[in-house]
Amino acid sequence: MRVALWNRNRDRHVRTIYREGQVVKLIDQTRLPLELVIVECTEAGELCEAIRTMRIRGAPALGVAAAYAFALGAEEAGGDAQAVLAHLDEVAALVRRTRPTAVNLFWGVERALAEARSAAANGPLALRAALWELADRLADEDVALNQRLGANGAALISEGARILTHCNAGSLATVGWGTALGVVRTAHRAGRRLHVFVDETRPFLQGARLTAWELEQEGVPYTIITDSTAGHLMARGEIDLCLVGADRIAASGDVANKIGTYTLSVLANAHRLPFYVAAPTSTIDLSTETGAEIPIEERDSSEVLSFAGVRVAPSGARARNPAFDVTPSRFVTAIITEVGVHSAPYEITLEEAVRAGPHPLPPDPDRHAGSPP
Repeated sequence: MRVALWNRNRDRHVRTIYREGQVVKLIDQTRLPLELVIVECTEAGELCEAIRTMRIRGAPALGVAAAYAFALGAEEAGGDAQAVLAHLDEVAALVRRTRPTAVNLFWGVERALAEARSAAANGPLALRAALWELADRLADEDVALNQRLGANGAALISEGARILTHCNAGSLATVGWGTALGVVRTAHRAGRRLHVFVDETRPFLQGARLTAWELEQEGVPYTIITDSTAGHLMARGEIDLCLVGADRIAASGDVANKIGTYTLSVLANAHRLPFYVAAPTSTIDLSTETGAEIPIEERDSSEVLSFAGVRVAPSGARARNPAFDVTPSRFVTAIITEVGVHSAPYEITLEEAVRAGPHPLPPDPDRHAGSPP
């Protein structure tokens, strides 16, 4: 199956999430790479369930999905603007309970709540229209910001680079273009010769299923490896750099990303290889001082005990399934955003990046509220 998310003429693309009228559509990422299925959501609860079950995933994509959940929620509510706002408070609580680690999700909630409260004075119709407009605008901005991020990061990719990735930080993790894979995509389209080693990323296989699928569409040379192969290749001199995305970046520069990222950073440090993180400024959470404060999602143990729906562990076996880990800033060579490439001291450079970004926001006191059911 070959369905390019971004075609070679660059004039049209299939977005991870988009809308037609008052129906929000998204690529069901649990069905890839075997089939491309579009899920339709007409209620906020349906979209929240898609987030919880990872039909849509990736920090930037979740921020936009949160905004679209508010637009759907506003359509569900009857009565005057105050009644709509009251219902949106319920939607906010529902969205916050889906997944706790990716800060963009909460960023989307903050943006939508602020927009709704501002538009409420003009009545319920204007409030609903404003939320749809906001979600569409954030979706468009996501693509533009990631393209700028890609250009900033591509300058770090040398001719013939052998790049190790983890999880999926491409178009599927965003509305379009991608963060870490956006850097790869930009360098590849500039004619740079490169090769990507794709960590399979157990247990959900976002690397083997999603990153490999995207690289296949783009025509980028790649090789899938097991997560435990990375150190072996580094020791043999077959990796030049690591390039990953992020779900939340603390003010200190500590980075929360898919489980296994921390291990790669330690290996890269031991082998004196650059370890780059690519994420938009909306993923930087200045209200979280260090990685120790970042909530780590624990998912159902069945994802570890089974493979492709088939039980592979003894019937009495127990498992831990943290979805993310935290990489200390001392192992991060640089953080790539849409406004530049930032290095230590991150307490200073990341604050400057957020101020230069498009949507600096005050901290949300309810950001850490709730946890996945």
